[in-house]
Amino acid sequence: MAAGAAVRKAAPVLEAPPQHEQISHTKLSADDEWNLQQETMYKTHRGHESMHVEMILIFLCTLVIAQIALVQWRQRHGRSYNLVTLLQMWVVPLYFTIKLYWWRFLSMWGMFSVITSYILFRATRKPLSGRTPRLVYKWFLLIYRLSYAFGVVGYLAIVFTMCGFNLFFKIKARDSMDFGIVSLFYGLYYGIMGRDFAEICSDYMASTIGFYSVSGMPMRSLSDNVCAVCGQKILVELDEEGLIENTYQLSCSHVFHEFCIRGWCIVGKKQTCPYCKEKVDLKRMISNPWERTHFLYGQILDWLRYLVAWQPVVIGIVQGINYSLGLE
Repeated sequence: MAAGAAVRKAAPVLEAPPQHEQISHTKLSADDEWNLQQETMYKTHRGHESMHVEMILIFLCTLVIAQIALVQWRQRHGRSYNLVTLLQMWVVPLYFTIKLYWWRFLSMWGMFSVITSYILFRATRKPLSGRTPRLVYKWFLLIYRLSYAFGVVGYLAIVFTMCGFNLFFKIKARDSMDFGIVSLFYGLYYGIMGRDFAEICSDYMASTIGFYSVSGMPMRSLSDNVCAVCGQKILVELDEEGLIENTYQLSCSHVFHEFCIRGWCIVGKKQTCPYCKEKVDLKRMISNPWERTHFLYGQILDWLRYLVAWQPVVIGIVQGINYSLGLE
């Protein structure tokens, strides 16, 4: 009995090898999860340097060809180019919004679409109501100024975050940067949408009123005390200070409501007189340097339209070419 007990004591105890705990992604911080994804991607694409060079060349060639094709399309068929671009700008973000569950953007997109659709409906009716032109320009000027403000706030938030000013307010860099990027995106997106819809509405309204024709002579004669944009009488003289708005006279001697001609030139992107089609001197009309930045901001929106509307299409074409060639 004692010998058996001694043997049992001397027998080695076999221990199971230590089990490595599985790392749960739910326990990782956002930075650790990002680093883990980057490490996994690096291991997956290791040794594909020549393939990546081919993909970069394909992307650059496609980008150049697409740019040339879009420029030619815009010069030869500007109306169809603008309509297709506007349709893409309006519909494509809806797909990504629903797919990524961006409900805040979806709610704002829905409100903008409903109100703009109503404004577009009012602008295309015949006969045109006398209140419609001012309603249209008020709405799009409001969108224009709000988008401008959002763009400036977003840009300043990004700059302040990069300079570290967010630490004075005890705001995390990630939160302040996200706020800046989202605000800048809202400003650029709705600024582009508002300008394009304003141009469509201005063409319809001016042609319906009869003082403006895209390709021919005006169908009605313009009186001295009538605004050619909205068709309403001008009650404020040129040398008088109006309570709400003043009266503007262009270099061609035609007079307009201040609100109407600013909406025609700045929001609707029109560079000619609504009646005689003489080129408008915007530097003379917009004398306030702070207001002149609005026109420069409109030019920036035109430059960024390609990046917002057509860049996803170019990337999709590049991905299709890479997939057909077996490049990863």
